[in-house]
Amino acid sequence: MNLAAWLTRAGKALGESPALGIGGSTVRNYREMARRVAVLAGAMRDRLGLRPGDRVAFTMKNCPDYVEVLFAAWHAGLAAVPINAKLHASEFTYILENSGARVVFATADLSPVIGSIAVEGVERAIEVGSPEYAALFEGDPAPLAQVEPTDVAWLFYTSGTTGQPKGAMLTHRVLTAMTLSYFADVDTIDPADCILHAAPMSHGSGLYILPHVLRGACNVIPESGGFEPDEMFDLMDRWRGMAIFAAPTMVKRLTDFPEDRDSAGLKSILYGGGPMYVADAQAALDRFGPKLVQIYGQGESPMTITYLGRDVIAARDHPRWVERLGSVGVAQSVVEVRVADDRDFTLPPGETGEVLVRGDSVMPGYWRNPEATAATLANGWLHTGDVGAMDEEGFLTLKDRSKDVIISGGTNIYPREVEEVLLRHPGVAEVSVIGRPDAEWGETVVAYVVARGDAPAPEDLDGICLDAIARFKRPRDYRFVDALPKNNYGKVLKTALRERDAE
Repeated sequence: MNLAAWLTRAGKALGESPALGIGGSTVRNYREMARRVAVLAGAMRDRLGLRPGDRVAFTMKNCPDYVEVLFAAWHAGLAAVPINAKLHASEFTYILENSGARVVFATADLSPVIGSIAVEGVERAIEVGSPEYAALFEGDPAPLAQVEPTDVAWLFYTSGTTGQPKGAMLTHRVLTAMTLSYFADVDTIDPADCILHAAPMSHGSGLYILPHVLRGACNVIPESGGFEPDEMFDLMDRWRGMAIFAAPTMVKRLTDFPEDRDSAGLKSILYGGGPMYVADAQAALDRFGPKLVQIYGQGESPMTITYLGRDVIAARDHPRWVERLGSVGVAQSVVEVRVADDRDFTLPPGETGEVLVRGDSVMPGYWRNPEATAATLANGWLHTGDVGAMDEEGFLTLKDRSKDVIISGGTNIYPREVEEVLLRHPGVAEVSVIGRPDAEWGETVVAYVVARGDAPAPEDLDGICLDAIARFKRPRDYRFVDALPKNNYGKVLKTALRERDAE
């Protein structure tokens, strides 16, 4: 089924319901949005000459037009290629070339950048809000294109922290499975609810447009177009039944916001995209109450590997509450998840290995990259590259990315374990642990620390480590920095830290 059929249905059944909002205002109801999308789909086909299966790229900051262009592409039977608005021009160029996009839609802030690069095959670059763009909404609605479940709907480009990004092919079936798993595992949605898109719509937050359109709820974009804690609290006061998808760093900023602000309109904080440390999860629970849900996924299995439900997060009286809070939960309903050794044999509970996933929400492969597809989907399972252990109850605890594991004296050391301990010190605001090459030990442990106030003494940090973990795991060097390097999604770039450390 074409994903755009969900919008067509909502336009008929929930025509007056708010569909798109910006800041505190509704800018489009479902009847208006469904009609505009059908007209734009016709223009993509008849005026821009696009045919089913062609790729349409978006280099757009978060805005209501984003949702309309996305659904218009699907309505016309095209594949969407959302690109993070904060990327460099060279990264835009690579993704446009690799995807073979014929048309690019760009917001005004990015239009000059797109106009300055030349990519063979790109025929048109259209600025959202321009007269050229407005003219595309003059015409008759087009019928909904017929697509196969296996047709690509979204080319999801990985963040590319090592090597060039790869385009995960997310089909209509993949995104349907992801959406249904949202309702089964993550959250409920009422047509009167909304989701606030403060994180980039090119990735996780944008994927959650789908369940909200399916239920006829409103997709709201902050006036700033991004994440500003003060604005977030203002919007919680304006809207009701609000969900927010946020990286753990964003949740921490909301939690630490100094003012006592009302969050009654906030229904759910859905967090993922990186590790949420136990102390940060506890602090967020203290401030917001039982509104937290954790998801673990990858672009290759969008938003759907495991989940930690709000009931588990809030169950303080459970004897293993802290341990569960440090996990990423249990397998979502549409996938199987297991932990395997380097020969793909399933490991028993408690043993550490690579996390493998299979199910309808897993991509069929990478765009135009059969070698990477074969390696990543070996033996029919998605090899995530993440290292973890599963307990007897099915709760998965991630240790680290396989490339981030430190091997010192032949023993594996998982940076997250050390980071969790260091964050117990009140003088540590943020920390990232890496391995430093060492002639004797192979690698030694180094901690890069962002202090809260005055930098704590290294011997105090040593003490807190020695009280909690084996001596060989404690850092041999502490480096105090003003900030940790992060990518556009809030993930700490350990590759950049290792490069900095080598200098």
